[in-house]
Amino acid sequence: MKYREADAKHFELDLAAAAVKLARPWREKQDLSPVARELAEARVVMLGEATHGTQEFYALRARLTQELIQNHGFNIVAVEGDWPACQRIDDYVQGRDPVGADPLRGFMRWPTWMWANTEVAKFTQWLRAHNERSARPVGFYGLDVYSLFESIDETLKYLRGFDPFLAATVRGRYDCFAPFQKDERTYAKSLIPYPEGCADEVTSILRDLLRLRVQPDADSSHRLFSARQNARIVANAEDYYRTMVHGGDDSWNVRDRHMLETLEQILEHRGEDARAVVWAHNTHIGDHRATDMREEGLVNIGGLARMKWGEDEVRLVGFGTFKGEVIAGAAWGGQTQVMKIPAARPGTLEDILHSVADAIGSPQFYLPLRKAPDIFDQKVDHRAIGVVFNPATERFGNYVPTELRRCYDTFVFVDRTSALVPIPHGVDRKEIPETWPQGL
Repeated sequence: MKYREADAKHFELDLAAAAVKLARPWREKQDLSPVARELAEARVVMLGEATHGTQEFYALRARLTQELIQNHGFNIVAVEGDWPACQRIDDYVQGRDPVGADPLRGFMRWPTWMWANTEVAKFTQWLRAHNERSARPVGFYGLDVYSLFESIDETLKYLRGFDPFLAATVRGRYDCFAPFQKDERTYAKSLIPYPEGCADEVTSILRDLLRLRVQPDADSSHRLFSARQNARIVANAEDYYRTMVHGGDDSWNVRDRHMLETLEQILEHRGEDARAVVWAHNTHIGDHRATDMREEGLVNIGGLARMKWGEDEVRLVGFGTFKGEVIAGAAWGGQTQVMKIPAARPGTLEDILHSVADAIGSPQFYLPLRKAPDIFDQKVDHRAIGVVFNPATERFGNYVPTELRRCYDTFVFVDRTSALVPIPHGVDRKEIPETWPQGL
């Protein structure tokens, strides 16, 4: 049944009634085991978030991930974070770094709180303890494309120890970036008068690293894999900034295709039995074909993964909240603040699910959407909050029209949420802002 504009109230009531029947409440974290069992049939499970600064979303993702690791054989955690910084977490959880090391020390790019926070700190401690007693260690990896200059440094660091002659050659090619003094903004601006930029250089370096061969031991293989990935990031980051200058919103697609490519490489590196849990914003993991992104020509890692591996091999889990508090900035690179999340706009998904929470007497529940009726295919506005947020204008710019059943396999709702607790680090504020929408 299709609802006309005039039927909006009927639609809200019908959707709420259907959600009441579908909702599965939980009271303790252990009650999430049934969710994990449903997700565990897939090779890739993607866990979203409606904001980048909500404590409950991080805690619930950690709990679900622990279940998938302990009871269902998942051995990869891949997040919407920078590869070099996440490599330091991987070194820590796999025992390559000593116990006293700070696994979050690499997160210097604003917004640092996305991964330098108390929930991630607790999760990394759990991962290290798990790996110490497991014959099948879990790795922690970054999927994002933003670490252009840090990845150059990491690539050269590896090559200097592996082949000094090749390192010198590669350094000469990377010197194409030297005039920009490790400032992505300056490089991006240079592409306007000189569109050729450094594209040829970074592509040739990636080809060189893909041709390298090492001894077939685990440590050598790991270090070469990481170096290749850093070279791939440099190539794709260069493409990202080029596209940002010349292609506008297409830079979003470059970024999410890079995330999928990185996930593919990680799965291949970890072997045939590799299984991955991905942590990223709802706007990255919810199938783009079920939102207005499709009409705008935008894609994301969730939709691309379904298209590549099929819906049976990929499970997508969205998260939402009615109101609460969140960590965000008023502008890109601005001061980290605890902000109010206003009560959701009337008629939106989060407003409707708030009424469901009241009806079932539980402030937290999940919807197994594969069992949902057709009404969940109707578009409903669904809130998305990025790292840049203005509560005063939230009702005008923070909602994405979404067909919920097609967007996610499961939706987790927490009626009232609290702000994430950051762990302070020095911040690099020079990075070019993420462009769509509002730092997602």
